[in-house]
Amino acid sequence: MKQEQNNSEKREIIMPLIQVDLKRSVFKDKGKEISSAIHNSLVAGLGMDTTDLFQVFRPHDEGEIIFSPTYGNRDRHDLIIIRITMVNMFSLEQKKETYKELTKRLVDIGIRCDDILVCLVENSAENWSLGEREV
Repeated sequence: MKQEQNNSEKREIIMPLIQVDLKRSVFKDKGKEISSAIHNSLVAGLGMDTTDLFQVFRPHDEGEIIFSPTYGNRDRHDLIIIRITMVNMFSLEQKKETYKELTKRLVDIGIRCDDILVCLVENSAENWSLGEREV
């Protein structure tokens, strides 16, 4: 029973927090599709529960996202920065699968591969609170 409780508690706090910075025009045209692509990638790659959805989109006006269009031998136009903050509990293989799924799903909706930048930030469960729980 105790193991089940621990797994249940882990399940409760695995929710990644997604923050997406992108051009306002891209958000207007594809925001819902991008949201779905990100969410479905996390479900497929990390085995996340389908109801585990916490995303913040920050649309920016022209010139507010500053980046090198050619760094890393890329050809960037409309960079989308996706920051995934989550509990450190997933294997390297799961993370790689998530990146692969994310890129595929975004490319499938018309986002150029060179315009995708993902930053995964991990921390421990003690750094999360759902409001009612003490750390």
